[in-house]
Amino acid sequence: MLFPDYRPRRLRQNDAFRRMIRETKLSVDDLIFPMFAISGKGVKNPIPSMPGHCQLSTDHLVKTAKKAYELGIPAVMLFGIPDKKIPDKKDPLATSAYAKDGIVQKATKALKDKIPDLVVITDVCLCQYTDHGHCGVMDGNIIDNDASLDLLARVALSHAKAGADMAAPSDMMDGRVAEIRQPIMSYAAKYCSAYYGPFREAADSAPRFGDRRTYQMDPANSLEAIREVNMDIEEGADIIMIKPALPYLDIIHSIRNEIDLPVAAYNVSGEYSMIKAAEKMGWIDGKKVMMETNFDLNQAGRSRHDPDLFCS
Repeated sequence: MLFPDYRPRRLRQNDAFRRMIRETKLSVDDLIFPMFAISGKGVKNPIPSMPGHCQLSTDHLVKTAKKAYELGIPAVMLFGIPDKKIPDKKDPLATSAYAKDGIVQKATKALKDKIPDLVVITDVCLCQYTDHGHCGVMDGNIIDNDASLDLLARVALSHAKAGADMAAPSDMMDGRVAEIRQPIMSYAAKYCSAYYGPFREAADSAPRFGDRRTYQMDPANSLEAIREVNMDIEEGADIIMIKPALPYLDIIHSIRNEIDLPVAAYNVSGEYSMIKAAEKMGWIDGKKVMMETNFDLNQAGRSRHDPDLFCS
């Protein structure tokens, strides 16, 4: 019988040892806080499928973002919710997405005025603002990739003029990174996922017909993710995002070992909502599962070359 090696267990004996050899470190510096901006004043609409999140008018948005910043969260990502009371806010060309007085534009300006050091990242897409709910211009029932690029660039430019620090195009149109060309966190490998359901309720952005399988990635493909990421890098992306996060840990890890740019993992609404729902039922400890999930995401994004301990 071989003598058992107890070294792993010996190094688990107390918290100090566990902290010293912990391979993955989780910090508030790793976080980006998603926020949903809506028109009006004093508006705070709870999102039923995303407990703890609300659609916020600019005054509440600034207060909430300030609290997040004071807790050490360095950045927020803004999603705009067009005013449902104004029918023409949604049209085939998503004109309200790049309007000077659009909701994201106003929210961005307010955030940068009140919290200038907060990094404001804006979601660049058309689905919330089109009457058909797709992420680009439609030619009948087919997405017109090239015709969508100019509109996406207009949206990004309008956000930049309002003070946004970074654009995050989530549309999955080919060529949009090169067309936008400002600091960009690209939704490079965005899968056509069922996990987006709660977000689409929150943003009123579900497709009015069909689905997004013709431009978002097939969940069964992994090598395709590397090709998508490399395309966006060639166009000039600064940060690469994988979305959703937890079901695609293998993709996050593969991409991390393929490229030397920062990699972001988007823990999406469905992932969040499942934890909150199971917590409400008493089946899990929500806080512990949340922390474990974030450690898992961080660990998947570690390069095989990362050192285990730093001495200084």
